[in-house]
Amino acid sequence: MRDARPDLELSYIGGARGLEARLVGAAGELPYYQLLVRSLRTTRRDVHLVGDPVRLAASIPQAWGLLRSLLPSAIFSTGGYLALPLVNAARLRGIPTLVWEGNVIPGRANRALGRLATRVAVSFSPTLGAFPGRSFVSGTPVRSFAGIERASARARLGLTPEDRLMLVFGGSQAVTRLNVALAGALPRLIREWRVLHVAGLAGAQDAIARRDELPEQMRERYVVEAFLTDTMADVLVAADLVVGRAGSSTCAEVAAVGIASILVPYPHAGGHQQANAAWLATHGAAVVVPDEELTADRLVAEAAALRDDARRSQLAAAAKQLGRPDAAQALANELLAMAEGRPLPSLAAESAS
Repeated sequence: MRDARPDLELSYIGGARGLEARLVGAAGELPYYQLLVRSLRTTRRDVHLVGDPVRLAASIPQAWGLLRSLLPSAIFSTGGYLALPLVNAARLRGIPTLVWEGNVIPGRANRALGRLATRVAVSFSPTLGAFPGRSFVSGTPVRSFAGIERASARARLGLTPEDRLMLVFGGSQAVTRLNVALAGALPRLIREWRVLHVAGLAGAQDAIARRDELPEQMRERYVVEAFLTDTMADVLVAADLVVGRAGSSTCAEVAAVGIASILVPYPHAGGHQQANAAWLATHGAAVVVPDEELTADRLVAEAAALRDDARRSQLAAAAKQLGRPDAAQALANELLAMAEGRPLPSLAAESAS
């Protein structure tokens, strides 16, 4: 959005629970405001069963007051319960809103928001049916891969043309299953693969200890990182196979780059990841292994089948066909048109088709 409008004024509204305060508020790059409402992640009978509805109710006048003070031209939201008071207040004040849904199956909050929002952007075409007449396919915003050349990225990682790189990472959802399966499979995997394992802060120490137990001549074939930030784009471009969860961002990045993948959907959270992975698998773009079936032996077997370059190329090409690397631009264009009162690009595209 700032590429298109360098003078744009942006503000961020977060909730009482989450990473927003640390990642956005502490950075000081955007004015940061916080509502009382929390994201609702549990139905357990605890103090929050009473407290959450109270916070939600208190956030409604709070959101109204914020919008009266900020007077935004448009609002973008990634949804969730935090967005309910904000989008509702925006609707009452006549402020256009764009809500983004990243999963094939939308959550309850986003289904409710779909009835309030001006437009709903979705990552997957099957999701359009949940928001009839209001939605369009934008894809999932991903990091930029522009200007990253595969041969150069591989050279920066010390890979030879004969090496095949397996990238293993779990995103933000329950990486223990992946880490345990990889631990048992590692001595067999590194005979055929170089493995880069993003183990998370909790798993990195054990992974490093496991690497030190490998024969000395094999240790260089297993690289452990707690996290990857600035270098993640290079690693994705350089990789030959991704093993990971099936969150919206992982699916989008695998498709944007065009990489073969073994997806192990997180089995909880309403089955969102299972639906995401199934969509890619239906299009021949990924291999899906149910969480409860991911053992060391299963990982070795699936990786062995994908050591074949031709088979991997088929999956990668199918993934590339589904990729929407320009999703962030599409969302920015839609939101700027809303803010400026121009015809919406998504509606123009529908008319053209």
